[in-house]
Amino acid sequence: MRSTSDVPNHVDWLSQWMALHRITLWGAADLRNFSTPQDETGQGFAVAIAWAIPMTPQIMVGIRNGPNQAYADEYSRVNERINTVSVALAVEIQTRGYRAKPLAASDRTDPVDIKGEFSHKLAATRAGLGWVGRHCQLVTRPFGSWIRLGTVFTDMTLPCGPPIERDFCGRCTRCVEACPAKALTGNAWYPGLPREEILDAYACDKWKKEHYFHYHEGHNCAICAAVCPYGTRALKNSESTGGK
Repeated sequence: MRSTSDVPNHVDWLSQWMALHRITLWGAADLRNFSTPQDETGQGFAVAIAWAIPMTPQIMVGIRNGPNQAYADEYSRVNERINTVSVALAVEIQTRGYRAKPLAASDRTDPVDIKGEFSHKLAATRAGLGWVGRHCQLVTRPFGSWIRLGTVFTDMTLPCGPPIERDFCGRCTRCVEACPAKALTGNAWYPGLPREEILDAYACDKWKKEHYFHYHEGHNCAICAAVCPYGTRALKNSESTGGK
């Protein structure tokens, strides 16, 4: 990582770049103690830029009894936007003389363990965007868990975090009660907690493939996210401002 003397310039142009792309919730994560994807030379990355793109609240509130075509279309639209932004940001960073690698949205590279190359949620919690709820999804203050996440790895020096290291779900278990697969344990998250302590990923995946295969071959459900009270607040804020 380079001298901290150039941090303000990076923050300035990056803030402007994010605003230009209408991204309001983003931050940088210190990943020096984590194994990250490598570039073409075999080097990992010390930093990740993480951001959230909100889903349309009116669509999210409509899937409390199960996904529908509107949600499947929204899922595709937001993922496509994330991938477009990720590639554009990586190119912008590279033109400034730094290494960068985008992480694809919702790309299941390990079908056996049902996970991707790196956890978007890990980068997001380390960047201070939110915490992992009892539904094993990231929860943010502005949008709840009605979001999709983007991540770009880099060696560019940026002020990171502070990471969020506890959950703010209180005693709420609405997501646990709503899960049709009974895949959620109800345990509260903390950094380093194994995924299986929160989610039975195999039970979740099996239910989605059996009941919702017609939506992206069983990749869509989100009932647990749809019932989250933090998301409901996002809907109320949207309605009060006349937005989506």
